[in-house]
Amino acid sequence: MAGDADGLAGFSGRPWFAANEVLAFLLELAALGFLSWWGFGAGHEGALRILLGVGTPLLAIVVWALFAAPKARLRPRLALVLVVKALVLGGGAAALYAVGHSVAAVVVAVVTVLNTAAAETWRAAPAASEPPH
Repeated sequence: MAGDADGLAGFSGRPWFAANEVLAFLLELAALGFLSWWGFGAGHEGALRILLGVGTPLLAIVVWALFAAPKARLRPRLALVLVVKALVLGGGAAALYAVGHSVAAVVVAVVTVLNTAAAETWRAAPAASEPPH
């Protein structure tokens, strides 16, 4: 895949970009975990508890896959992608806050904002090893 900007070759010469992408993936997984944690602990009993614990992260996965994933089915403009990211990742931070971890929620929210800003900045900039077009 040499020269494939969408593959691993896009990371060559850009270690900070690669590290930021790994952090982004970990934040996405954490958000799903926080949403599930909130859903199962939302104070409801029975089927509603299961529906919230499984359904909330599942809905987030579907929305992410449709609009925000690198190979999303529907690739809208950047503004809508950022709205989806804010809803899913911000929802994860809000869920963490709701289960009683306010300091951790603020830390996750700040790291998420910085990570997303860096990712979008680096995605817009060509890799140093790429020849100009």
